[in-house]
Amino acid sequence: MSWVVKLGGSLARDPLLPSWLGIIAAHGGGRVAVIPGGGPFADAARAAQAVWPLDDVAAHNMAVLGMAQFGQLLHGLCPALVLARSVPEIRTALAAGRAAIWQPFELLRDEADALTSWDVTSDSLALWLGGRLDAGRVILVKSCSLPASADWDALSAAGIVDRRFPALARETRGRITLLERGGAETLRAALCGEHGHDELS
Repeated sequence: MSWVVKLGGSLARDPLLPSWLGIIAAHGGGRVAVIPGGGPFADAARAAQAVWPLDDVAAHNMAVLGMAQFGQLLHGLCPALVLARSVPEIRTALAAGRAAIWQPFELLRDEADALTSWDVTSDSLALWLGGRLDAGRVILVKSCSLPASADWDALSAAGIVDRRFPALARETRGRITLLERGGAETLRAALCGEHGHDELS
């Protein structure tokens, strides 16, 4: 069963980022699809829309391309991960025993739809992709400190996940887990099925 791991764009300059990628490459073959966050690349889209009268379709497409840029950065750091431009390409990579980095070009839009809003970020897109892959787990890696316990609505209100996320999370069949930036070993242990870590809480 596949796993979706979203690496937040806030990790773009984090010295821990190569550790996450190395663990996914070493232990996620055949299972893990990586969702790149937007981070500073998506922030450029927000900044442009604040200056110019860009509609949400243009801003959305810029942000999607920002995710693709971060994906290229991830691949540059860890070429063992396969770049995949679509859900079928991800499935092909996983079937070949590889882990993949999603290049989300299939999300580029000509007209507005449910995804072309700043209420939807790479957090919700991780759930969107997880649904299409029938993923058993969706894991979001965050740079911020996470509360010991909170529901999705509270996490959304705190800005830890996006505004669309709570509704999508309630419709998601797979397990959803948030990990802090220092939690790479937790992911490694879960991927390896080590006792006590085979169930991510």
